[in-house]
Amino acid sequence: MSNAQLQQLIEPLIADLGLELVGIEFNSGAGGGLLRVYIDEPERGIGIEDCERASREISALLDVNDPIAGRYTLEVSSPGLERPLFTLEHYRRFAGEQVKITVSLPLDGRRRFQGVLLGVEGDHINLDQDGKTVAIAHANVAKAHLVPDYAALGLGAAKPGKAERPAKPVQPTRKDKRKS
Repeated sequence: MSNAQLQQLIEPLIADLGLELVGIEFNSGAGGGLLRVYIDEPERGIGIEDCERASREISALLDVNDPIAGRYTLEVSSPGLERPLFTLEHYRRFAGEQVKITVSLPLDGRRRFQGVLLGVEGDHINLDQDGKTVAIAHANVAKAHLVPDYAALGLGAAKPGKAERPAKPVQPTRKDKRKS
């Protein structure tokens, strides 16, 4: 079953829970597959309880319909700070944000792009890559996600690179330990 078919199966269930289905990723591996389902609630965000409840409901739905052959693990998650982008509507909603996009077929010899998301025209995503507008066909996107400004969030250094090391605490020497 394709990701689109899985999404059609799961989306009504997520909507009934009062949540938004952001997207689905399925990766198969030697030890079994991983079905990752991203959910959100734009007004209040997602908590662990939401993920647990959605996981139970999705698991029951998949047990009844059995759409995936073989072993797999179900993981239900919030989109997080590095929110994945799946639909053209996601790209419209996050226009003006920093994004990273990996394409399936190279454009001008490149597969990875990062810049400010300018918006969507038709089925193309427009990105400001180093001052130049790049138009990427949505069908060519292999993976895309937001790039959070960790400095603005108070979670990291302002610029990537080597962070300054904090000063080491001074250890007292024998002379400092003398009794007065």
